[in-house]
Amino acid sequence: MARAPAPLDLIRPDWPAPPAVRAFATTRSGGCSEGTWAALNLGTHVGDDPAAVQDNRRRLRQALELPAEPLWLQQVHGTAVADADAAAFPATADAIVARRAGQACVVMTADCLPVLFCNDAGTRIAAAHAGWRGLAAGVLEATVAALVQDGAPAATLMAWIGPAISAPAYEVGAEVRAAILAVDPAADSAFTANARGRWQLDLVAIARRRLAAVGVPRVYGGNLCTASDPARFFSHRRDGNCGRQATLICIDAAADRRPAGG
Repeated sequence: MARAPAPLDLIRPDWPAPPAVRAFATTRSGGCSEGTWAALNLGTHVGDDPAAVQDNRRRLRQALELPAEPLWLQQVHGTAVADADAAAFPATADAIVARRAGQACVVMTADCLPVLFCNDAGTRIAAAHAGWRGLAAGVLEATVAALVQDGAPAATLMAWIGPAISAPAYEVGAEVRAAILAVDPAADSAFTANARGRWQLDLVAIARRRLAAVGVPRVYGGNLCTASDPARFFSHRRDGNCGRQATLICIDAAADRRPAGG
């Protein structure tokens, strides 16, 4: 008889979001996938058994008591931002914004930055997927622009960076450094030369710089490394083909009936 999956190991952001905002990051624990995708793989595009992925997504929705399926994206390392009220899902985009309760914005990662956003009033939320290509192209700036398009100032927003690869584990070549410095010359401080003639890149530092530049100075998280914790996280840089974590956010009309931090 197959062993029952372990309970989901969910990370709750440490940020001062309003009570109506619920946010979580998954780990690899709590699902039914096997092999390189064990156990809570939520990505449909990585070669895992589709039935296992669907069961994992069902487990996630059930654990979070979501009223509807999260709004999954087809991520392409670009800058498109999907609108939860207008897009057809799964939308081809690397960020998503929502304004209504029950709409769960979600991104999948296995080293790239998952970045969540909300405003102080708890009426606007977003999730963005940002690797070095997305950061260089401006996916975070595009997400902020979508959140403030109705006139709300960026200063009313806060962001949280979920599990991602850290600088000590992320070696890149000169071409990556050149691509980022071409759009942000002062980002040189996010690169550290190593003994192999290459560079260690701090994606979190780049994200903080880019967000501050568009008026979002309150950025939390960024302290969980996917590559250095194989028991807890998938990491494409560490393992090659692997599963995907999810980082998601929603507005919950019943938040006042939930425990603090949920």
